[in-house]
Amino acid sequence: MPRPLPAIDLTQFTPSSALITVIVVALAPFVGVMVTSFTKIIVVLSLLRNALGLQQVPPNVVLNGMALVLTVYVMLPVGMDMAERARGVSNPTGSTAGLMAVTDAAKEPLRDFLVKHSSARERAFFLKTAQKNLPPERAAQLTERDFVVVIPAFTVGELSAAFQIGFLIFLPFLIIDLIIANILMAMGMMMLSPTTISLPFKLLLFVLVDGWVQLSHGLFLSYY
Repeated sequence: MPRPLPAIDLTQFTPSSALITVIVVALAPFVGVMVTSFTKIIVVLSLLRNALGLQQVPPNVVLNGMALVLTVYVMLPVGMDMAERARGVSNPTGSTAGLMAVTDAAKEPLRDFLVKHSSARERAFFLKTAQKNLPPERAAQLTERDFVVVIPAFTVGELSAAFQIGFLIFLPFLIIDLIIANILMAMGMMMLSPTTISLPFKLLLFVLVDGWVQLSHGLFLSYY
């Protein structure tokens, strides 16, 4: 049975620690998008909707909800590891030092996840670029595992992987569009939009291959 999180003495909650807490809460949505699997998942789902030729179905709220659910599922082991590390901090307080101690203990599983799913080439590029822009004494301490390096490398890698998946998704639907367009042209029905005719065939193909399930499984397995 996991140990409960230790109690925090709120009497030691200083103005500086309150400011840090407010900043963390304000940046949480941004961090949740950029350092998790959410970016790749939502881009892939959006590309799928475009490939099918649908404008508003599924609606954005459904796509975001599905991406959020899959992200929680993918990031659950990392989150549990971070919580376990935070529980291991002895005598945390509401002071700035206490909050920093909890953060330092909990950030390593996230760092490992980012390093695992970012390419060495991108990490080397961002490390080299950061070392040029930082003061010499700080640049000498910078490594490929620093968050200032792994976060942009991870984000670029996720977007690249999402567009690669999107390309593979587009191919079969593009073939259907070409076939329908050629058939309509051969029949002399050039004024009829091929997109309107091909949409039912795209939906039929997607349903026959169990597209939602296959895509969800593929996105999850790409991380494990």
